[in-house]
Amino acid sequence: MTEILVPPLGESVSSATVARWLKKAGEAVAADEPLVELETDKVTVEVNAPAAGVVEAIAADEGVEVGPGAVLGTITAGAAAPRPASSGTPTAPTPAPAAKAEPHVEPAYPPAGPVPHPGAALPSGPAATKLMAESGVTPAQVGAGSGKDGRVTKGDVLEFLSRPAAAPAATPAAKAPARALEGGEERVKMTRLRQTIARRLKEAQNTAAMLTTFNEVDMGAVMGLRNEYKDAFEKRHGVKLGFMSFFVKACVAALKEFPAVNAEIEGDEIIYKNFVHMGIAVGGPSGLVVPVLRNADQLGFAQIEKSIGDFGRRARDGQLKLDELTGGSFTITNGGIYGSLMSTPILNPPQSGILGMHKIQDRPMAVGGKVEIRPMMYVALSYDHRIVDGKEAVSFLVRMKDAIEDPRRLMLDV
Repeated sequence: MTEILVPPLGESVSSATVARWLKKAGEAVAADEPLVELETDKVTVEVNAPAAGVVEAIAADEGVEVGPGAVLGTITAGAAAPRPASSGTPTAPTPAPAAKAEPHVEPAYPPAGPVPHPGAALPSGPAATKLMAESGVTPAQVGAGSGKDGRVTKGDVLEFLSRPAAAPAATPAAKAPARALEGGEERVKMTRLRQTIARRLKEAQNTAAMLTTFNEVDMGAVMGLRNEYKDAFEKRHGVKLGFMSFFVKACVAALKEFPAVNAEIEGDEIIYKNFVHMGIAVGGPSGLVVPVLRNADQLGFAQIEKSIGDFGRRARDGQLKLDELTGGSFTITNGGIYGSLMSTPILNPPQSGILGMHKIQDRPMAVGGKVEIRPMMYVALSYDHRIVDGKEAVSFLVRMKDAIEDPRRLMLDV
């Protein structure tokens, strides 16, 4: 018998939720075949079979919160049990006994018996049950959980315990009852990724003294250079030359000149970084993720374009790894690909700066005393005013603008 274990989840990730089982108990599985998907607050992790055989048991059902090293199920050597021969007349499937529906549930909350009334607490996961027992808390006090079908998770218990008024007697009234839905409405549970995005964005607004400064960039020089060399670039490097590599290089140059924008605050100290780990915001099926282009200050245009293209493909397929989503020191987000003309990006804590790119739009501009139609882009730098002064932020944006409008500066590193 081989145990199916939760793999290491990466830096700062202590738990995951079982999102979807790809195999059922009794089904055959090959070694390294995907078995189950785990959803963390950063990315979806696919767990493969550690050995070939048959899925003997599933120990953690969908919606259950699990930690690194926890047992998800077991595999035994052998072939899957043959399915019974079908008769000529189709019959309705026989429902599984209620007592076997939740093999992972603690005995204190047996699945058999009367169906609980709408206000009753549903069974909780093993981690949540253990924590409640240690803390003297009951599921009824915690209330409706964030797990599947409202089950209480370990995160729900921790959130309950962190409330200022976590007294057992007063807790049931802490959560207001969900309002009744009107016709045409439906209630869908937020994924862990979406909950984390919402929480981190709110934390950024609550903790950082966030301010945004704007400028506009004439994209004519970059567009001309790109059009002139795009075919030769793709032929030599096997990747298309895009605009993002120019902005990454321009930001690297500006960050070297204004290191506070690349730093972070920790307590009463400022941590300056002698490297640039550039976060590149990309859209995935579950929401926005920010894979990190490590040591971007040491990469050339072709390496940057290849890495960004790879990030985009794997983000769409849900194949990004956890360690690729941590450790960024500055972020670039491009709302222009969706048609955004101007926005104020929100910081990605603990970073102190984020650049927002936008749509390229032809606009009349005064050039050499004459009005010309130029391809212009608004750019926005949101920064933490606790560490970055207004002068530094504006100067950073001007330095980046100058590099984009004269890309020869990027080639010569001046």
